[in-house]
Amino acid sequence: MATILVVEDEPTILLLAESVLQHAGYETLTASTLAEAQAILNSDQPLDLIFTDIQLGQEVEAGIEIGQIVKQARDGTPVVYASGRALTDGMQSLLVEPSTYLPKPYTDEQVIKSVSELLRAGRQ
Repeated sequence: MATILVVEDEPTILLLAESVLQHAGYETLTASTLAEAQAILNSDQPLDLIFTDIQLGQEVEAGIEIGQIVKQARDGTPVVYASGRALTDGMQSLLVEPSTYLPKPYTDEQVIKSVSELLRAGRQ
């Protein structure tokens, strides 16, 4: 069973994403801030995928920074980036691979599809 770190600053969205992923059979860990996510990423906790909002509170590109931490600490771990804002070309160029972008608002089906496709691609 895959373990997913869900990083989201909006409590309702965090709970919904966590619930959708758990219902689909994934184990989840959660973080609401960049610092919380960084602590988990720098731990020995096994993680198979990161699902992160790009903007966390006033930190407009926190999710981009989380991706860079993933690249340093857990290179090759897939990242699903989510945001209610359009990505600029500059932001797009900073997304780590393998990754995908999920615009908000997203559906439960889009979350599960994005996660399962990235996890499947990583196993090939």
